[in-house]
Amino acid sequence: MSDKPYFVHPTAVVDEPVTIGAGTKIWHFCHVMSGACLGERCNLGQNVFIAGGVVIGSNCKIQNNVSVYAGVELEDDVFCGPSCVFTNVSNPRSQIVRHAQYERTLVRRGATIGANATIICGITLGRYAFVAAGAVVTRDVPDYALVMGVPARQHGWMSRHGHRLQNPDAEGVMVCPESGWRYKEVEPGVLRCLDWPEDQPLP
Repeated sequence: MSDKPYFVHPTAVVDEPVTIGAGTKIWHFCHVMSGACLGERCNLGQNVFIAGGVVIGSNCKIQNNVSVYAGVELEDDVFCGPSCVFTNVSNPRSQIVRHAQYERTLVRRGATIGANATIICGITLGRYAFVAAGAVVTRDVPDYALVMGVPARQHGWMSRHGHRLQNPDAEGVMVCPESGWRYKEVEPGVLRCLDWPEDQPLP
């Protein structure tokens, strides 16, 4: 019985030293490299790879067959769907070493990346952004934006609870059907929740 405050499946490989928060679960055939930092209550599904130097916040769900490469940072509460893809070099060549040229990709609090989506390096996915399955994201995505397609384009807004926001009233306010929270585009391309701070966890 392990005395560590987190769980590592016997088939997983964790290269010390690493930082792993309490309650995190690392499942079958995962590989977490030395120098990685995982927050509390994360869940790494089967065959997940975490490179050295990667920082992952708390309560992140990384589903099967996802590789999080050096240069990628996930804030708290991020969901990475099965087989989604990150990159860290825009112009890779097998014959040229570009380890010093990794481009930073930031996935902000609460964002969702759908199954088989591809995130091209050097961009930021905003808070509670929602990337549809199979999309190829090539540029920054605003907070709460729903993007889909190849290349990904915005197709509206999503609430923090994961519902598409529609039917704005006369003042431009849209209501999440699950939570009842109100959202409004406070300036073109900028959506805000009127009932809960963007950086505060759900109650």
